[in-house]
Amino acid sequence: MDMKNADVLAQEDLVMERRLAKKLKVKEGKLRGMDDEINLLLSGIPSVHESFDEVPLGKEFPIEKIDNGTLDKKQCTGIATNSEIAGDIMDGVSEPEENSGAELGGEEGLLNRLSESNVESVTGQMATIFRSVSRNISSQIISDEVLAACSGGPRGNEQYAAVFAAFVAGMACSVGMDFSAKLIASLAKCFEDEYLKEDNLSLRNLTLLLSYLCTFGVCSSDLIYDFLIMLSKRLTEIDVSTILTVLQCCGMKIRADDPTAMKNFIQSVQSRVNELKSSPGEDQAKMIGKRMEFMLETICDIKNNKKRPKDDSAQHTRIKKWLQKLRVQEILLRGLKWSRLLDPDKKGQWWLSGDTAITVDDVEEVANTIDKEVVEAQKMLQLAALQRMNTDARKAIFCILMSGEDYIDAFEKLLRLDLPGKQDREIIRVLVECCLQEKVFNKYYTVLASKLCGHDKNHKYTLQYCLWDHFKELEFMPLLRSMHLAKFAAEMVASFTLSLSVLKSVELSDAGWLTSKRIMHFRMLFEALFEYPDSVVWNAFTRVAIDPQLETLRNGIEFFIREYVVKTNNAIVKKFKIVKKALNNVEGVLM
Repeated sequence: MDMKNADVLAQEDLVMERRLAKKLKVKEGKLRGMDDEINLLLSGIPSVHESFDEVPLGKEFPIEKIDNGTLDKKQCTGIATNSEIAGDIMDGVSEPEENSGAELGGEEGLLNRLSESNVESVTGQMATIFRSVSRNISSQIISDEVLAACSGGPRGNEQYAAVFAAFVAGMACSVGMDFSAKLIASLAKCFEDEYLKEDNLSLRNLTLLLSYLCTFGVCSSDLIYDFLIMLSKRLTEIDVSTILTVLQCCGMKIRADDPTAMKNFIQSVQSRVNELKSSPGEDQAKMIGKRMEFMLETICDIKNNKKRPKDDSAQHTRIKKWLQKLRVQEILLRGLKWSRLLDPDKKGQWWLSGDTAITVDDVEEVANTIDKEVVEAQKMLQLAALQRMNTDARKAIFCILMSGEDYIDAFEKLLRLDLPGKQDREIIRVLVECCLQEKVFNKYYTVLASKLCGHDKNHKYTLQYCLWDHFKELEFMPLLRSMHLAKFAAEMVASFTLSLSVLKSVELSDAGWLTSKRIMHFRMLFEALFEYPDSVVWNAFTRVAIDPQLETLRNGIEFFIREYVVKTNNAIVKKFKIVKKALNNVEGVLM
């Protein structure tokens, strides 16, 4: 009965092939397509079908049945997050199972939640965790989890592989190209191990991951061609399936990258096909299998520049735009060879330089650190949501400000954010908002703001506009928030980050404008400024004395201090005398 069913299936497949050939307008084994003149280079290579005699299609490769039941889906243990905080959850891609592997903690891993919609946020969180632990160990942990997830992932799910490849590309852009090099080396080793096991499902998934790493610009087409030629020299049933997967996924891209290498690959395939053709009967029968025929048709399509639906360049547009912003072209791995990745002596593997041996204790220690980092990240994101940080940029800035070891650490991390366009303006706005939300005034924010303004004058302009916006809200501002704003502005003036000209947007001499809340705010501002030494006060007020256009501001400052500060605090009469002299210091002489 099995033989009878096999014959029926073979006949049905044959009918389907004929229908497809008619629909695709196949003539003499050649598919018609656009000619981009690369065919001139490929001229002289006969069609892969011309190297065969007419043979019946009754004998084909036995197509393995793969159980469509529940797949083994691995969990990225130790790299966990809360679903309500980390971003969108990828439905139907991978469900975590109970703590597989080492007991590294965590309920559900970040990598289990990867999808095209949240790959940016997940990559950012993983990059933050990566920088906080040992580089070598964290690279190994993440690489192992990525390969485990892909190797045991859903059957033939290209979207699944594409999202993981995008994650690897984003991580390489964020933490360095040695991360992607180590992962690809691990991928090569994993592929060879699965090849010996003849696990077709795992091999296909790993091949898809490698293909999309090339598509997204992590590795060059040189590695893919070397991989294909290695497969073509064996050309077993598994090799044919693997070649077919690569060509369907990124065949048109590698053809465009290097037509000469494509020509060499086609010649390698034809050479091996001729060897099989002249071999004894068993190999001859294998040569005419359906998978082989389909692979040859695919090669013919690529040679003739015939695009298939899967080659649509519009796929994964969002991911590609995101990677372009990260300058993915700068982390392209060139000159890699498949044999070099598998070299047991590790010759030429520059990414292993400085690596030390990793022990189980090291991995557990890093995993525990990751657990702590994740808990802190969850708290930060919850706090960011409470503070109405409603964009990815604002959330990232907030987490850096709150988690910085000191202002230098926060400053360096903020620079590494490399926010596109005008999003860098959010840095100062979030910083000021955090300062105003504190229960006790913290000079950490003022020192960091001064550092940022000294680094880039655009931050100085943003800070000035930000203070003006807050001055407009004084009438409705809570007292504690108003007090923090006054102290912050005084610190900015005393550190000479800003000038007192920042007060030109307010009417300090207008009794109608000066309500009780506004009077209290600016009185706190000047009293905070008067706490500094006389030289600082002199220099701060002298900065507005040398500009003739600020005469109205000078008169307003003198009036306000005399009427609303000195009369309520006689202790600063001496400071007021310094202020009056400094405001008349038109020569600009500093102390």
